[in-house]
Amino acid sequence: MALPTSRLRRPISGLGVALLTLGAGSACATATATGSDLRPGASTAPPITAASAHTGGWPGPQLSSISAARKELTALTIADRWETMDGYAREKFPHWMSQGNSCDTRESVLERDGQDVKIDSLCRSVTGTWYSVYDGLTLRDPAKTNTAHLVPLANAWRSGADKWTSAQRKVFANDLTHPQLLTVSAESNRAKGDQGPEDWKPPMKTAWCGYARAWVDVKTVYNLSVTKAEKTALGQMLDTCPGADD
Repeated sequence: MALPTSRLRRPISGLGVALLTLGAGSACATATATGSDLRPGASTAPPITAASAHTGGWPGPQLSSISAARKELTALTIADRWETMDGYAREKFPHWMSQGNSCDTRESVLERDGQDVKIDSLCRSVTGTWYSVYDGLTLRDPAKTNTAHLVPLANAWRSGADKWTSAQRKVFANDLTHPQLLTVSAESNRAKGDQGPEDWKPPMKTAWCGYARAWVDVKTVYNLSVTKAEKTALGQMLDTCPGADD
């Protein structure tokens, strides 16, 4: 199954090109650094803080505008029921993959999302500060963070990823180009599990707008379906966004 090209926001390079030759589809684009001091997946945008989160800030790649997210939500395919979980295993979404310079995807996201992050020779984050947009916690121990899949792997499997190749699922599980990965507290990520927005929402209501926009972005990029309850919940969360488009 080919994945779309129209919404890729950054150029394909390196690993993305290699995966394309494996038939992984066009969503294999990887984030590219714009400075020699940036590692793969790093972002030039400032990390999210408590102050910026309360004004709608969201970690990682830029989100679609509010009006674009509403249009995308309308266009998503509605599934009458979830597809089967038969055959699902997290191992069918290979992660965390190497991003070069001894960094894997998890460490790249930790470095991107944190403030004053110090890494060791193996690219492991040893100190830093991370703000968890799900629950509003400020974390200073990398061991208490999770690199979360916004759209859980099991949710993706139920909404269409069961038909993908292993290479395509690898792209999805390691996507640094779209808002599929973010750093949150381990507690909030465990509470979320594989639930969609119809069953779980971030405890911080100020995060609902960004969460819904990011969720719709990811489901649109990967042509994943939604249930009626999921679509209704996403629309309600988008209603919490500021009145003016951004």
